[in-house]
Amino acid sequence: MQSLAIRCALSRGIQTIRLLPIRALSLNTSINVDNRQKFVTSKIALQVPQIRNYSAKEPLTLKMIEERITLVLNLYDKIDPEKLKRESHFMKDLGLDSLDHVEIIMAVEDEFGFEIPDMDAERLYTVKDLVRYIGDKEDCYD
Repeated sequence: MQSLAIRCALSRGIQTIRLLPIRALSLNTSINVDNRQKFVTSKIALQVPQIRNYSAKEPLTLKMIEERITLVLNLYDKIDPEKLKRESHFMKDLGLDSLDHVEIIMAVEDEFGFEIPDMDAERLYTVKDLVRYIGDKEDCYD
């Protein structure tokens, strides 16, 4: 995160002032150069941006959900992408243990932005199960 530094010409020299991060600033700068006194003055209007969400997030389809889950699982080091199929059981077919299962569930939670309760996570052992569960939670019906 970068910060904005403004150099102000003072009677004793140039002083640097550290302000808020750039992302939190709306900057309107007008620069006037006075040739006789050889210094620059600037006006800066600081405004805090307002975030407005007028619509819901983009609707998902079951195909999009399956692609995102497959991508998350392909990025997991212990899963061989060639063995990964829609019906592959994480423990029986892919050779993962219970800790790996928890890490997969956490990665899927991060991908879709909601928490999967432990009671539900205990039943999600295939890609097909994950797609069906997230489709139900996101109201996706194809």
